[in-house]
Amino acid sequence: MSKTGYYSHSLFRKHEMGVGHPECPERLSAIEDRLLISGVFDALERQEASQATWEDIELAHDRMYVAALRGLTDRLLEEQQAGGPDYAQIDTDTSINAFTFDAARHSAGAALAATDAVLSGALENAFCAVRPPGHHACRDKAMGFCFFNNIAIAALHALNRRNLQRVAVIDFDVHHGNGTENILAGDERVLMVSFFQHPFYPYSGDKDPAPNMLNVPMPAYTKGMEVREMIEMMWLPRLEAFKPEMIFISAGFDAHREDDMGQMGLTENDYTWITEKIKDVARRFAKGRIVSCLEGGYMMSPLARSVEAHLRVLADV
Repeated sequence: MSKTGYYSHSLFRKHEMGVGHPECPERLSAIEDRLLISGVFDALERQEASQATWEDIELAHDRMYVAALRGLTDRLLEEQQAGGPDYAQIDTDTSINAFTFDAARHSAGAALAATDAVLSGALENAFCAVRPPGHHACRDKAMGFCFFNNIAIAALHALNRRNLQRVAVIDFDVHHGNGTENILAGDERVLMVSFFQHPFYPYSGDKDPAPNMLNVPMPAYTKGMEVREMIEMMWLPRLEAFKPEMIFISAGFDAHREDDMGQMGLTENDYTWITEKIKDVARRFAKGRIVSCLEGGYMMSPLARSVEAHLRVLADV
């Protein structure tokens, strides 16, 4: 049995963006209910996320952007005390409440703590059940429900502070991880491989990526077998040639056929297969070292079932 960490925090349920918003606290409740009922939780090392420092966040983000987001939070709190609104809008579908900034710092902190635990050998791998997600957050911009790029921060921590030479980032969310690409493109120490529905939000990733980016746009209604064939033909040869010393996963489960946020056709069995392939690469080249962070997945039942499938592989249960 692998020793698998599970990182979360109570603040992740306090960040919310309004009634009916798909990126909601109930996502984590659905996941944890499923893990409890299935018994998978018993195999996990549950950990409380720590808070990332300013220096941690600035590994991947511009200092002025971080200060502006903090300033927006402070203004919102002042307005709330005077009877003002509960939210401050970032864009049409992304907003903050009084808890968002601290929740985002703990989301990044979860990824950082998981990275350190895996690198120290205390854990073989880890899953971070975090909100808000991160892979749309660019160096100087929040968007797409994301504020700080958890995976990019953790990957740069492993490289810049923990002295790894090569890390891989794998993103299987239905949406292109434009923020992660924005931050890591051109860094030869990183190989990022991804697939995503295209054309689709954020309408990027298909034109002239940097040499360290392997983006595979896929049309709506692509099913699991086609994704598996692509991974065998494209992802795995690049990962094997790169020989990563650690693997970071942007684990979005909204490519599931029951998730109406996208129009792809994956199932839990596909997420099992994908995770098995990633774990095999990690065992051969990276001493099994994997840190996975929750990104998308917005229909409660398929999200919970898919995370269970992902964790069963990581934890060998």
